[in-house]
Amino acid sequence: MANPERVKNVVLVGTAGVGKTMLAEAMLHLTGKTSRLGGHAGTKPTLDYDSQEGARGFSISTATAPVMWEGTRINVLDAPCYPDFVGDAYTAMAASETALFMVDADGPQTTTTRLWYAAEDLSLCRAIFVNRLDKPESDFETCMELLRDRFGNRLGAVTIPWGLGEDFQGVIDVVHMTARHLVDGKPVEEEIPEDYLDAAQEAHETLVDLVAEADDEIMMKYLEGEEITQEELEGLLGKAIRDRVFVPVFAGSCVQEEGVISFMNAVVAWFPAMADFGRIPLVNGEQLDISPDDDRPVAFVFKSLQDPQNGKLSFLKVLAGTLKPGLELVNARTRKGERLGHLYLMTGRETTDMKEAAAGDIVIVPKLDAQTGDTLSVTGQVEAAAFRFPNSLYRIAIEADQRGTEDKLATFLDRAASADPTLTITHDEETNQTVISAIGEAQVSVLLDRLEDRAGITAHLVPLRIPYRETIRRTASAQGRHKKQTGGAGQFGDCYLRLEPNPGGGYEFLDEVVGGAIPRGLIPAVDKGVQETMKNGVLAGYPMIDIKVACYDGSYHPVDSNEMAFKTAARIGFQKACEQAEVVLLEPMAHLKITVPDSYAGSVMGDISASRGRVEGMAAAKAGETVVEATVPYAEVTDYATRLRSLSRGTGEFELEMSGYEQVPHNVQQKLAEEYQASRVSGK
Repeated sequence: MANPERVKNVVLVGTAGVGKTMLAEAMLHLTGKTSRLGGHAGTKPTLDYDSQEGARGFSISTATAPVMWEGTRINVLDAPCYPDFVGDAYTAMAASETALFMVDADGPQTTTTRLWYAAEDLSLCRAIFVNRLDKPESDFETCMELLRDRFGNRLGAVTIPWGLGEDFQGVIDVVHMTARHLVDGKPVEEEIPEDYLDAAQEAHETLVDLVAEADDEIMMKYLEGEEITQEELEGLLGKAIRDRVFVPVFAGSCVQEEGVISFMNAVVAWFPAMADFGRIPLVNGEQLDISPDDDRPVAFVFKSLQDPQNGKLSFLKVLAGTLKPGLELVNARTRKGERLGHLYLMTGRETTDMKEAAAGDIVIVPKLDAQTGDTLSVTGQVEAAAFRFPNSLYRIAIEADQRGTEDKLATFLDRAASADPTLTITHDEETNQTVISAIGEAQVSVLLDRLEDRAGITAHLVPLRIPYRETIRRTASAQGRHKKQTGGAGQFGDCYLRLEPNPGGGYEFLDEVVGGAIPRGLIPAVDKGVQETMKNGVLAGYPMIDIKVACYDGSYHPVDSNEMAFKTAARIGFQKACEQAEVVLLEPMAHLKITVPDSYAGSVMGDISASRGRVEGMAAAKAGETVVEATVPYAEVTDYATRLRSLSRGTGEFELEMSGYEQVPHNVQQKLAEEYQASRVSGK
């Protein structure tokens, strides 16, 4: 069994394409888990094994890469950070103690900043790996300046590059003041070359200045001019990282595997284990004791995966106690028992049986009913803190290509949604559409490809049908008279209706009939006839709202009058009155709260104006960001998730709430009315 103090969970995050997966592949290779560096020089990657990942060139799902180094298991979580799949990064961060941010030698990108704030919200320890220092014109010092500008002055290099560009050959460890590189794939330590001594000494002094603040006693000693010993320095590094007052920065090239061993050494020596924190927050505001002495098993599901070969796999973080195969735990959400048939370590798609897993470890369990975010415990009373996910505001409708495959499509979509909390499938009763809510277009595209690959059926996307409404602008009255004689008992209904606008008041029906002109028992039929007519509208086929209808007179036949006759009469009268009541079309409005860097605020506001919207306010958010609030017709922003990404180069976020109805412009109303009439003629 793994010692909880010897299990370190590190999630790799950062902008897509900066080398996160290559770092994990290098760790697998250097620790002997793989015979060659995966994903480089024609070799098959171990972690990006999904066919969609190979075709698209970026990670889609979090992959685990557990490696053993210096007696410690490092559970590496390689999280996808392409914007459409960044939800996996959020869950992987929730299962880790430390987030390692991969950045290119050119500096941090926008997605990195968003994830940095997310890690801050989760109180994660953070570290940075500056990759690709073997690139031409790479500049480590400039990169460090950019990082400090973006993330603050608590950053300090623990390794610096030994050469740059074509001259890059390894790293200099400024903690131990030694140079390290690989020779024939084996790590070799040397004295620091003379021309790098000044830079190494300067970095060492900066490092000491930063971490000394982690301990008041040592800080006072340092300020009084006493030297900090090597033992004290290394102890300070672990405390400063754990207390989140220092962010170590590593230099390297993952393709050359330089700097990777220094990073793994640091994980073992200074990065925190879950046991270092002692307690974790729960949903109910309490704290969960995760002492190694606590033998009550608790685990939470931070990821679910529908694997084409192994079926449903649940990724569990053990919070307390020890998990063993055959153990039955209770799901806090469902209150039902869940049996752990097998425990696996998973490297890419390869699984290895585990006999048990201790607090802090990460395991994979097949065939659980649990969903992402569920907590499993002996009593079922423990519920870990909920995840924070990015908004899934890209909405599109889906239809099966062939009749008869609708049930298979629905089953596949339900399974996909149960495995991915950022994916929601709903059926809109009003528009009769199956609607996908996702983070972006690429997420839906992958869903369609997997639908064909794994379920053998195809489907296509269609635009959302906008739930327009109809109403009236003027008061009008009309008679509705229905008389039908067919030889036997006939039908007779006669009612006078008055229609009035009722803004914001919904539908109201008034019985103003006096003197028994219509029997009381038949008045509800008039009400029903009006409401049935309003369901399909009179202008463009949309439901009518905010109308007050009064039935104020009429007549009846003692034999031929019945409920059906008066419903028909009401429909006739309502339609005739609408001809004089100025029927108009209303469109749903959306209230947007958009957060973008200041430099993109102008573009966002211009786009709102071009979309028939109105800006209602601006305010400063975090440093360098602006919040724009606006109301825009919903028909203009069904694709706003994609549009904002383009407007802000992936930096923008927004929230959307429906905000009532407003009258559409005349040209829009005319177009929709003509389309409705044409569809009635064609019968479609």
